[in-house]
Amino acid sequence: MTIIALSKLNLLMEQISLLSDIEFNPVLAGTGQRFLNYLVDIIIYYVLLFCFGFFLALSGKTDFIAEDSTAAIYLFAFASYVGYFFLCELVFKGRTIGKLLTGTKVVNEDGSNPTVRTYFLRSLSRIVPFEPFSTFGHRPWHDRWTNTYVIDVKKTSLSVSSF
Repeated sequence: MTIIALSKLNLLMEQISLLSDIEFNPVLAGTGQRFLNYLVDIIIYYVLLFCFGFFLALSGKTDFIAEDSTAAIYLFAFASYVGYFFLCELVFKGRTIGKLLTGTKVVNEDGSNPTVRTYFLRSLSRIVPFEPFSTFGHRPWHDRWTNTYVIDVKKTSLSVSSF
C-alpha cells in the first residue's frame, strides 16, 4: 500500500516539476486589433442602447426620459456601458464580441483567466474620463489598473523552458 502511495506521490512531483517549466509567452494584441475591438464593441453597445430606447418608445414607457431625469439617463448609460463589457468578458471568458472577431482575449499577467472581480474592475475603469486616450501609451489604464493584457490568441503560446 505504501509503495503505491509513494509512486503516486512521485508521479505528482514529476507533473508539478513539468508545470513549473512552462512559460507564458504572450503576443500582445496590436493597436489595429485593439481599435477594431473597440469599434465593434462600441457599435454593438450603441445598437443595443438604440434598441432599448426604441422598445421604451413602443411600449409607451417614456416617463424614463423626462426633462428632469438627465442624471438618471447618464447613470443608465454608464451602467449599461459597464454592464456590456463586464457581461461579455465574463460570459465569453475574457472576450467581448469585438475580441471574438479579432481573435484576442484578456488574460492576467501570468496568462491565467481573470476573476469576476477583475472583469468588473476593467469594465468600471472604462468610464473614467479620458480613459480612451490612455490607449496612446503602452497599455490602456483598464489594463494597467487590473494587471491584465489583451493578447492575440492565435500567436500566443505556452512553451517549456530549456534546461
